[in-house]
This record gives sequence, structure tokens and C-alpha cells, in this order.
Amino acid sequence: MKIVIGMSGGIDSSVAAALLKKEGHELHGVTLRLWRGDPAKGIEWYERSCCKVDVARAVAQRLGIQFTVVNIQEEFEREIIDEFCKEYISGRTPNPCIRCNEKIKFGLLLKKAKELGAERLATGHYARVGFDMSSKRYLLKKGVDPKKDQSYFLYRLKQEQLKEILFPLGEFKKEAVWKTAKELDLAGAEAKESQEICFVTDAEGGDYRRFIEGRAPEAKRHGDMVDTSGNVIGRHEGIAFYTIGQRRGLGISSRKRLYVVDIDSQKNRVVLGNEGDLLKDGLIAKNINLIAIERLASAMEAGAKIRYRNPEAPAIISPVGEDKIRVRFKEPQRAIAKGQSVVFYDKDVVIGGGIIS
Repeated sequence: MKIVIGMSGGIDSSVAAALLKKEGHELHGVTLRLWRGDPAKGIEWYERSCCKVDVARAVAQRLGIQFTVVNIQEEFEREIIDEFCKEYISGRTPNPCIRCNEKIKFGLLLKKAKELGAERLATGHYARVGFDMSSKRYLLKKGVDPKKDQSYFLYRLKQEQLKEILFPLGEFKKEAVWKTAKELDLAGAEAKESQEICFVTDAEGGDYRRFIEGRAPEAKRHGDMVDTSGNVIGRHEGIAFYTIGQRRGLGISSRKRLYVVDIDSQKNRVVLGNEGDLLKDGLIAKNINLIAIERLASAMEAGAKIRYRNPEAPAIISPVGEDKIRVRFKEPQRAIAKGQSVVFYDKDVVIGGGIIS
């Protein structure tokens, strides 16, 4: 089978490529050149990127497979970076990795794979794809390594994408991947884990706020900080620089701990409160993508994950109109942020998910 393997230069995609090569597949490695960085500051695009061209090329040569670099900097800037800034300026907290998987890695890269004549696209993600015979639907399942499972970041994949995708590492634990890398002499692969926001460089100190301010000066629009009763207690520098649950950098002197508990984009206000004000027993999700089922016809129990590092929380999910889902948690959840994704699970199967509104 001819397979395009997305190669980042990291251990995971390198081992995935090696495993497929060992199985006898015809492989073509592709690395995406995503982000130009800031050459004026001496920072190249790959310093924090999840895709390192030189390392990926060396691994491809070591494996004896074809290798291509695809420059999609303009598309990445438009689809990921501009959208990232726009969301923060609107008072929401986006997850660029989820959007990148949907639009770039399994959008543009999948399209490139087909142009190269490949039957499948493979990546080094820790997730699994299955097929349910009764529903005739492709399933997205957790990777077997709970510490590395990346299904949360992949919940926006559609049926037509899932049927074209291979995740060779889905059945592996990270320790086994390291062992395989050593056995296959892939020591040249990049061992360092990629940064969560790959385009926020060290020039900004890894601080997304400085990145947004540098790209979108209009984000610095001052406004009021208020308490939960609406009383003005300070000023903020722009709602783009705050997120739900934030405690540091508020610029407010108080004897009790204060947190960002709400962001009112219409009134350009940041609402501060105490720890208890961060607890919510429900949310509404929009822009729904369902994988395991075609539609949510009635209420059902599910595990709901409101951010990648959070455990799943038992919840009841129910339909609201055509493209919204109401989530009621059995226990209140802390710091639910608009713009983040909530993903629904039935054990190890991803039911689907949506954007918190």
C-alpha cells in the first residue's frame, strides 16, 4: 500500500514511519513548513514548531523513503494564527492544535497525500481508528497509553477523513516507542516534546499575550475589571490577555485570591471572583462534530473532557436545536472557558464534541 506519512522530525512520527516501512508499505514522507517565525529577531520558524524539516529529512534518508517538504505558511497563518488572535480578541480561549489537526494536518496534508497517489495518510498521533459494523461508521478511539492519548485533539475529524487515516502508534505506549526507536537506530529523531502553541516563539518568552500584542495592536483595548456584583475594582489592558481561571498578572491588590471568572466581550469587561465562582455545573457546546453517532437524538450519559489535561467528568449530554449540545455535569467543573473544546467519550470511544459557548 502506498502511504504518505506526516513527518515532524520527532520520535513519534519517525517510529510510525519505521513501523510502516517494516510492514512493507511504499512510504512517502511529507513535512509541512508551517510558520516562518521572526527572522528579524533571529528566530527561525522551526525553533518551537512541531515540524522540523532537517531532522525529518535525515530520518527519511535513514529509512530510505521518498521525502517532500510542502510550504503552507500562508494557509497556516490564515487558518491558525489569524484565527487564534481573533478568538482571544473576542474574549474566547481557543485551542489551535485542534484547529490545526482539522484544517492543516488532516485537511491540507490529506489532500496532498491524495495528490501523491497515496491510499492512506499516517501520522504519529496516539489514537486509534476503528469501524463499527452495526452503525457502519468509522470510530475514533483513545490511544492505549492514557498519558499520551491525543484523541481529544482529533475530535473534529469527519468520517471521510477517518477512513483515509492510519495511526500506527495507537496500540503503543510511549516506553515501547522509545525502545523501538533505539532498536531501529532512529537516534537522530528529535526527542524533545513539541510545544503546545508551536508558533509562540522564545522571542515572546513563550507568552501568547506578547505574541498577540505584536501581531494585533488592536487587542490592547483597556476596560474595566469588575467584581461579580458589577462593581469596578480595576482596569485591564485588553480582554485578549486574560482567560478563565487566571490568577496571576491581574494587577489587583486584594487580601483574598481573585480569579478571572468571566470575560464580557460586549462590555469589554473582565469579571473577577473567588475560587467558588469558577465552579459551573453545565455548559452549552456549539459547532458540534459527532463521530460515533450520526446525531444525538436524546439525552445520554457520557464522559465530558473540557480541556486536554482534565480527566473526563461524568455528565448528561442532550441536544439543543440542530448544532448545540447541553452538558450537565454530575459534579461542578472548574474554569470552563468559552472557545475551548468539550469532547464526549463512551469509555475509549470518542462520541464527538464541540466548542464551549
